[in-house]
Amino acid sequence: MSRERVTVVVSQAQGKHPAKRALEESLTAALLVEPGVEVAVVPHLYDLGPDHTGLLFLNSVRGDLIVLSWLYPRAAFWLLDRDGIKGHFGESQLKSAGDDEDEESAEEEPPRGIGALDVPQRWIYCLDLRDFNSHQPYLDEVRRIVVECRQRREEKKPNGQPMLVQLGVNLPTFSPEQLLAPANRRWYPVIDYSRCTNCMECLDFCLFGVYGVDSLGRINVETQDACKKGCPACSRVCPEQAIMFPDYKSPAIAGAPVGGTSGLKIDLTRLFGGDDALKIAATERDRELVA
Repeated sequence: MSRERVTVVVSQAQGKHPAKRALEESLTAALLVEPGVEVAVVPHLYDLGPDHTGLLFLNSVRGDLIVLSWLYPRAAFWLLDRDGIKGHFGESQLKSAGDDEDEESAEEEPPRGIGALDVPQRWIYCLDLRDFNSHQPYLDEVRRIVVECRQRREEKKPNGQPMLVQLGVNLPTFSPEQLLAPANRRWYPVIDYSRCTNCMECLDFCLFGVYGVDSLGRINVETQDACKKGCPACSRVCPEQAIMFPDYKSPAIAGAPVGGTSGLKIDLTRLFGGDDALKIAATERDRELVA
C-alpha cells in the first residue's frame, strides 16, 4: 500500500436499505477508476470489532485516508482515533444544501480539550454519506482532497526531490470478501478528545464499568461492550459534550458539530435535557440497572 496514494474507504450502512446500497455501489464503481486512490469497502465503522478484518485493514493504512460513512464526520474521526487509526482532522469543503444557509452561525466552537496522543503526520478526511443522494459530490470532493494531499507531500520534499521510500515492509492484504465479513451491531460511547477536559464526570456517573483511566491518567472507554445498548446517559452529564453515541437519534449526542446542526445554531442545554439533564441521565442509567 503506497503512501503516495490516498486510501478511500466506503463504510456501508447498517441493514440493506436499497437507496443507501445504490449510493455506496455507484460511488465505489466511480472511485475504482480514479487515479491516485486505492479503494476499499468495509461494514459500518461503529460495528467493527477489534478482530474484524475491516478494522485490521484500516490499521494497516499508513498514508492519508478518506472515509465515507453514514456518520457525522466528528463521530467518525474520533471513532477511528479510538481504534488506533490516528491522524490530523482533514477539513472537507463538501457542503450540503442546509450548510449553505447561515453558514456563519454554524461555526464550530474552538477545541479546548486534552487532545489526541501520538498523532502521525497524515490527514484523515471523514465525509457523511447522508448529505447527498448522488455520488458525484463525493467524487468531486475526493478528487479535491487527492490534489490537496499531493501538494502537501510535494511541499515536504527537500528541493523537489523524491522522498525516500522504506522497502521491505510487508503490509497485510485482504480480499473484498474478508473486508466485508458480517459485523454484529454494537453500542458504546466515543470520546472527542478535542473537547474532553478529563474531568472524569463520566467515570463517576457510569455504573457499568465502561470507562477507565490509562497509564497517563487520561479518561478512556475501557470496556466498550459493557455499555448498555440504547443508553446514552453519560453523554448528558458531560459538561463539554465530548461523549458521542454515533447511532443515537439526537444529532447532538450522535456527533453533530458542536455549535451548529444543519446550518442552525443549537441550544445544547435544551438538547441534552435542560436543567433536568442530570435527572434524565440518571433515569436512563438506573433503568438499565434493573433491566
